[in-house]
Amino acid sequence: MSKSLAFDKSGVLDKILEQTASIKNNMYGRDPYSIPLEEMDVSQAALFHTNTMWGFFDRLRDEEPVHYCKESENGPYWSVTKFKDIMEVESKHEIFSSAERISVMKREGELNNTSSFIAMDEPEHGNQRRTVQGVVAPTNLALLEPIIRERVADILDSLPVGETFNWVDLVSIELTTQMLATLFDFPFDERHKLTYWSDVATSMPVVDGLVADDAEKFRILSEECLPAFTKLWNERVNEPPGNDLISMLAHGESTRNMQPMEFLGNLLLLIIGGNDTTRNSLSGGVLALNENPEQYQKLRDDVSLIPKFVPEIIRWQTPLTHMARTALKDTTLGGKNIKKGDLLVMWYVSGNRDADYVDRPYEFIVDRDRPRQHLSFGFGIHRCMGNRLAEMQLRIAWEEIMKRFSKVEVVGEPVRSHSTFIKGFSDLPVRVHPL
Repeated sequence: MSKSLAFDKSGVLDKILEQTASIKNNMYGRDPYSIPLEEMDVSQAALFHTNTMWGFFDRLRDEEPVHYCKESENGPYWSVTKFKDIMEVESKHEIFSSAERISVMKREGELNNTSSFIAMDEPEHGNQRRTVQGVVAPTNLALLEPIIRERVADILDSLPVGETFNWVDLVSIELTTQMLATLFDFPFDERHKLTYWSDVATSMPVVDGLVADDAEKFRILSEECLPAFTKLWNERVNEPPGNDLISMLAHGESTRNMQPMEFLGNLLLLIIGGNDTTRNSLSGGVLALNENPEQYQKLRDDVSLIPKFVPEIIRWQTPLTHMARTALKDTTLGGKNIKKGDLLVMWYVSGNRDADYVDRPYEFIVDRDRPRQHLSFGFGIHRCMGNRLAEMQLRIAWEEIMKRFSKVEVVGEPVRSHSTFIKGFSDLPVRVHPL
């Protein structure tokens, strides 16, 4: 079993474009301002893989901030692209439901049988979320900080100085995988299974040969992931309550009687949530500093800026591009009439570039005022549970990076995730230069 999905980097874009060419109203390679608004579909993964979605969102924010796409591979949906409108949808959970669908992407077949608390409304959502929230409580974060620092130091000290390597594999994945193993109290020598299962759950069949379709995804997750965690559950349910996620779920009043598919859904939520924000922000920060050398120098000159730099990375990267909600009744948003049952997609990636709410949004600024004014963690009752843990991991990582290296130099083109949902990287070739 590999550490992560193996991408054929030389042929990925060709495969993507071959698939994309068959999509009606294909957006890739087109001028956003040459397309009739009623034909615009920003949910196409090729735009995110090639990092060419920005102009489409700029136009929607300017001309039709709440935009209806009547036809896409995933069905009709509303795009919500302005910061204030996204906040309104997030705030009105009694009108906009998470229970039907949390992504623009359809799930098919047996994957639809899984559920998790992020895809629940109140009160079920709050009850299950509170069961596991203690793992990221301030007291537990204080206990985790020295463990994270020791592991970061070991990872960085093992890097091949002067040689080209993939930062995603050797640093970003390794750090997040070790953290996941700790949070679950998962066997440490088998920790790479966690990244593997996360990648399987979020993979796109067009670009990897590992997963053919959703049926194959379900087989891997139900026959490998679920039994491994069921074994841990059975051990911990007969022990006193512990401080790890499995013990919390096994002993929690609202989770101890979960059916297998609900257990699997919550496992995947916690694995993916604990993996993607830190993993892709850690890679995204390296790329952003290389693309903005004056900001890299500013950070080198004053490492006390790291606490401001970290949330700026998270805004800039926006590791999850969006979340979706379903209208529970007829309503209005941004002057548009929303019908009961309509799907609304909150494009965090667009809201984080909204100049009405973020000063100079297309500039990467390591000492930005109010750096936490971003949407990358969501808002309201569904705000990312592990946001402080993610920030702490990134802060510690950059504190230790700056102690060791004068520069983490990007020496090749990054390979971006082929996903409408995960905004990340599979490859970031770098060399590290010692102080």
